[in-house]
This record gives sequence, structure tokens and C-alpha cells, in this order.
Amino acid sequence: MATIKNVAVQMDHVSGISIAGDSTFAMSLEAQARGYKLFHYTPDRLSLRDGKVYASVEPMVLRDVKGDHVELGPAERVDLSTMDVVLLRQDPPFDMAYITSTHLLERIHPKTLVVNDPAWVRNSPEKIFVTEFADLMPKTLITRDVGEIARFRAEMGDIIIKPLYGNGGAGVFHSSRDDRNFASLLEMFGQMFREPFIAQQYLPAVRKGDKRILLVDGKPAGAINRVPAEHDSRSNMHVGGRAEATELTSRELEICERIGPALRARGFLLVGIDVIGDYMTEINVTSPTGIREVKKFGGADIASLLWDAIESKRA
Repeated sequence: MATIKNVAVQMDHVSGISIAGDSTFAMSLEAQARGYKLFHYTPDRLSLRDGKVYASVEPMVLRDVKGDHVELGPAERVDLSTMDVVLLRQDPPFDMAYITSTHLLERIHPKTLVVNDPAWVRNSPEKIFVTEFADLMPKTLITRDVGEIARFRAEMGDIIIKPLYGNGGAGVFHSSRDDRNFASLLEMFGQMFREPFIAQQYLPAVRKGDKRILLVDGKPAGAINRVPAEHDSRSNMHVGGRAEATELTSRELEICERIGPALRARGFLLVGIDVIGDYMTEINVTSPTGIREVKKFGGADIASLLWDAIESKRA
């Protein structure tokens, strides 16, 4: 049976995270508790030379203590193929820098297990991958064509407009049928983004919450409900959403069962889906969050379940 000794974590710098709600921190703490040696690096420290992928890594020791959560050792240049596992965990934006890092990590996977599979992360953008399950989604349009978006709004009434490769609730707008800022909004999007935009039918059920469901190896492991602030359409917690305990409905279990085989086929060991009412809006595969919140509200220890799955995959 393959054993795990060394784990490298590719992430935004660990010194800047908020440990109370950081899933990468939770995953890394569990790895440390299992006796694995942790190494930390940021994506800009990756290098490809003569067919080998290197990174300048720092040995990392974590503590679940706010303000004193990490101790990093001296940096050393290592061949990443000498690691047993690499956690691909930097936050989006899902831009060319992100895509390039997946190309580099693909050179060492799966001999070194990269979680999630870098090739499938690259080929499964979160707001596009979900369209493979169109019957489980609200009505959705992906385009830059202003006329198409205007026709879509005329048909739907209220819509949500957001960047195709955005994250964390940034740039998400609720536009009603009589919104006089609509033309200006599309003009601004056209100036800010080269990519198409995504427009979706507005779901009034969002006022009751946007549920984040975490799946480990294609199976539902836990969930939290995120309720938007009174004067905001976004439920993301770092823009004012409130987390609360929740249970999975029969519809949500049906959604998980439908998408599970596709997640397993792509090697996605940790995925977070967003569900509003009866509809799935996103499949998050880059750096899904919610692990600590689920445990805080009495749910499963998803970090432990994930490392069980990683150990099984390594075996």
C-alpha cells in the first residue's frame, strides 16, 4: 500500500488567510495530524526546466490559533515529483496564470497525486462544467452579445449577470426587467472582461439561502446554507452572507447522485456545488470552501473524509 509522507500545498500565501473559515487550512491541519510533513508554496514559485517541475517550498507547521497559525521554515528548491501529494488550492480568478499552473502540475500527476486533477480542473470551468447538466440548472445564457442578453432578460424578467470566470460573489448583479442601468452595466462588463458573460434566471428562493454542498469523491459529505444580507443578492459569506445549519433535501440528493459519476470520472476528490431552491448554479472544482463551517454546525469532518479518499487513491 502506498504511503504518504510529504504533502505540498499550492495556495495563496498562508500568512494572509482567515483560519476560522479557510478550507485549505482545515485540509492541511488534518494532513499534519496524520503525521504528513507539510510544505507551502505560492503559484509564482513554480518552474519547469528540462521536463521537471520545481518549486521553492517552505516546511510548514500549523496551529489552530488565530494570529499565530503558521510557522514556516527556510525555503528550499525541490522537484515536486518527490512529493506524494500536491494540494492545488490557490483561489481564482481562473485566468491564464491559473491555467498555466495546471499545465505544469499535469507533468507530475498522477505519480504525485494532485488534488484536484489539474487537467480536469483546467477543462472544467465552474460556470461552464455545470451546463452539462442543463436540466438541473436555472435558465442560463453564456455570451458577450448584448442583443442576446437583452432578449434573455425580456424573456426571464429578473436576471443575474456575472463574470464567467469570477469568484466569491465579485461582479454579481441582479438586473430587473425595468433596470435603467442595464445598458451601462453591459457596457462596463464589455470594457472589463474579454470573455463572455453569464446571465441566469433570477431565483427568488435565494432569499432563503444558497446552499453549499461539499462532495468527496462524488458523494455528498456535508452542507451549509448561506443566507444573503437583507439588501444584497449575494450569499457569499465574505460579502455579508450568514451561514446556518442545514439538511439535504431529496432534490439535492438527486442532484448529487446525477453529477457524482462525472466528478469521479474527472478525478475530483473535493467539489463544492451551489444550489438555490431546486436548481444547481455552479460546480466549484478549483478551491472549494465550506469545510470548517460544516463542522462548526455539527456536520461531518470533511477534511478527514477527504484524506481518507486521498489515501485510498494513493493506494
